[in-house]
Amino acid sequence: MSRWRLSRRAFLGGAGAAIALPFLEAMLPTRALADAAEVPRRFLAFYVPNGIHMPAWTPNEAGRDFGLTPILEPLANVRDHINVISGLANRPARPDGAGVHAAGTSSFLTAAHAFKTEGANISVGVSMDQIAAAAVGGATRFPSLQLGIEGGGNAGGCDSGYSCAYSRNISWASESTPLPKIVSPQLAFDRLFQGFDAQASAAERAKRKRYRTSVLDYARADAQRLKTRLGQTDRRKLDEYMTGVRELEVQVQQAEDGPSCGVPDRPEADFDFPAHVEMMNELMVLAFQCDLTRIITFMLGNAGSGRSYGFLGVPGAHHEISHHQNNPDNFARLQTIDTWEVAQLAYLLERMANTPEGEGSMLDNTLVFFSSEIEDGNSHSHFNLPIVLAGGGGGVIETGRHLVYEEDEPIANLFVSILQNLNVPATSFGDSTGPLAGL
Repeated sequence: MSRWRLSRRAFLGGAGAAIALPFLEAMLPTRALADAAEVPRRFLAFYVPNGIHMPAWTPNEAGRDFGLTPILEPLANVRDHINVISGLANRPARPDGAGVHAAGTSSFLTAAHAFKTEGANISVGVSMDQIAAAAVGGATRFPSLQLGIEGGGNAGGCDSGYSCAYSRNISWASESTPLPKIVSPQLAFDRLFQGFDAQASAAERAKRKRYRTSVLDYARADAQRLKTRLGQTDRRKLDEYMTGVRELEVQVQQAEDGPSCGVPDRPEADFDFPAHVEMMNELMVLAFQCDLTRIITFMLGNAGSGRSYGFLGVPGAHHEISHHQNNPDNFARLQTIDTWEVAQLAYLLERMANTPEGEGSMLDNTLVFFSSEIEDGNSHSHFNLPIVLAGGGGGVIETGRHLVYEEDEPIANLFVSILQNLNVPATSFGDSTGPLAGL
């Protein structure tokens, strides 16, 4: 089976190659860079289930001189672009009784306590990615993008009295509205490039856009004629209608212009688990490179995933192995699984680091948050969570460090700092006490 991978050539040709947007400044002459607009900042959350084997994860040294542990070794090529963060806690993630995985996953980006139920009355909190999307998402075709590997619906219970919605989603638009993820690479590709005909000529796209715009112009003119004859209540309704028209106009513009980069072939339908993850990594890079979205969440598995890693020589359910009971054999199995998971993160980060953007790379302008719903699969602790924060956030974040926090500082403080990096005027979130000191 052949691997599906974006080539750099895909972004150097095609109808979009002449469009000088910030994220494609590498296409421009060097002297044009000084005149380019500010490069956008982005955020990506990368979730892995069942915790991490912490003895093989946590560096012994703090600061810049930390050594890469066995699980972190795949990050060697991007070591200077990451911060390993120890000592942060997610107290709201603690469950009411059993159900640690669902409670932790629902709190992964919300830093909120989930109401325990298997019914429709789910409630947790708005996730920080959606707060970011509400602030910056209007600049792109998709305010945010939710991707994953394992699917499943939200109805019923999945973890000791907790709804499946808590186990299968990390993005929440409201306290009761999870945003389902796309798990098919083909469907994700189709959504990203919906309505864009890569074979159409520039003249054909312009003609189609003129027609659709003329319809909107007619609606706008018709509304203006009506406005002089309406009462106050109807005028308010008309203003709401016109807001919708303006939003539709933006969507038409974005859809007809298409992405400002070349479009690769649609992903294959026949793939195994490793290839599935690789394709999703490629699609995330593609979505950022084409500036289709600036906010992405990705779930490598659902909460308490029981996937077998037989292809790594580790048969058996991951969830059961994570209940290691201090068995050295289980420690070895977990280290193998966790190292592979970090290797998938490393692949993504290297692709981003090798994508030129402005005076640096895509990774320089992005923050990538990697973690799990719990610290350790046996203790089920929500303290001292395994965290990697990669990327420079537009050159603002100092990288190449192991940051150690001794007082179980809220992970929500990190989320406040990330939101502020995205120019969201956040001063608090969840159980935060302020931005994360020392970041």
